[in-house]
Parts: sequence; C-alpha cells; structure tokens
Amino acid sequence: MKKVLLTLYSVYGLLVFLLTFLALLPFFLLAIFVKPFEGLAAPLNFIWARVFFFFLFLNRTKLYFEEKVNSKQRYLFCANHTSYLDIPTVGLIWHNFKFIGKASLRKVPLWGFMYSRLHILVDRGSLRSRHNSWLKVKEAIHKGFSVVFFPEGGILSKNPPHMVNFKEGSFRIAVEEQIPIVPITIPYNHILLPDKMPLTMHPGRVEIHVHKAIWPTGTDDKAVAELKQKVRAVIENKLEEIGAYEGR
Repeated sequence: MKKVLLTLYSVYGLLVFLLTFLALLPFFLLAIFVKPFEGLAAPLNFIWARVFFFFLFLNRTKLYFEEKVNSKQRYLFCANHTSYLDIPTVGLIWHNFKFIGKASLRKVPLWGFMYSRLHILVDRGSLRSRHNSWLKVKEAIHKGFSVVFFPEGGILSKNPPHMVNFKEGSFRIAVEEQIPIVPITIPYNHILLPDKMPLTMHPGRVEIHVHKAIWPTGTDDKAVAELKQKVRAVIENKLEEIGAYEGR
C-alpha cells in the first residue's frame, strides 16, 4: 500500500510541476524572446518554486538566512546537490540569478528549451562547452546577474548528503571577478526525491540554509583553493550540526 501511495504522490508531483510550468510558460517566453524582459526569469522562478512547493508540500518549506541577501550585489551561490528538487529549492531565494546546469537538461521537452535559453548549460565532457559556459557566466555577471552553481558537477554522491570533490571553475571565476560566494546547504532533498529510478517523491519538508557571503582573499591560485575549502567547510559543518548525516 505504501508503494502505491508513493507512486500516486509522485504522479501528482509531476502533474503539479507540469501545470505550474505551463501556466507560467507565456511569461517565460516573453523573457526569452524580448530582451528587455530577460530579468523576468528570476521572479518567475521564485513564483514557480513557491507555487510548486505550496501544492506539493502544503507550503512546508523552511528557509534560514544567516544574513540578508543584498538584491544589488552580484553573488555566486554555491549549493550541495543530491536531488532534482535542488533547482526549484534554490528558486525559493528571491534574487536575480541564472543557473549553471548540465547540457542534458536541454533534452527535457519544452522545459529544456526554456532552461537552455534563460540559463547556462555545460557539457563537462567537452572542453569547448566548458570554455563557452565560462564565457557565458562572466557575461551574465557583467550584465548584473548572480549565478547559481553546484560545485560537485552533478548528482554524483553515492552516499548523500556526503559530498564528492568540488570542481574549481566557479571558485576561480569568483576570484577573477572579485565577487563573493554564498554557500547554500540543502540537507534533506535526497530523502524527498532520491536519485534512483524510477524517481519517487516522498512527502516532507524542504529545508534550505543560506549562509553568509564569503569574499575572495586574493587573486591567485591560493585564493581559489582557500575559497573552495572555506565554502565546502561551511556546508559540511551545517550538515553535521543539524544531524543531516544521520537522516531525519
């Protein structure tokens, strides 16, 4: 019976995702095809995330901010990544940002088109794609956007919420552009939507911790390594502090 209920809940979650996306699609298309409206994408993501989780979890979402996010400051937001729920979860933060995501997301019908036009996709197996995404991230920053990245490079951990090694690309951008990184800890999404096939939703509460911004302390390779270490330590310490490694 439990398996049947979870299957029904998963189907319901998919329908909520699709219906809320379709309802907002005309506005996403406006943001795609009319350049002056490109900035609509971020508030649309926020609205979509709020509506999605309202119907999915009866609005049981909890955001913790160590300090207020400055709407006029450009950031690199750095989050651990264990579930497909992580993207809408980060969307709960009100800020003008673009995501860096895997190139394979382009294959998702309709949604993938929207995502690829409004955000930045990268094929980590292609040197050319990595270089192009690097340029697009810098271009977005110079236009005034913040950028969200998952430093593990995907959902790769075999034992979440334990993390795999961080890739250094985004930390190097932060050092080169001298902008701060905001670490984000998402402790329980791997329980709500495990990265296993078939994808199965579990009811529960989404929780997200937005930490204090960390500024680069230099402009060389040492500054990149230090920034990466500091950001990882913040996320790991929060996971340990709230008991995420032991589960709920």
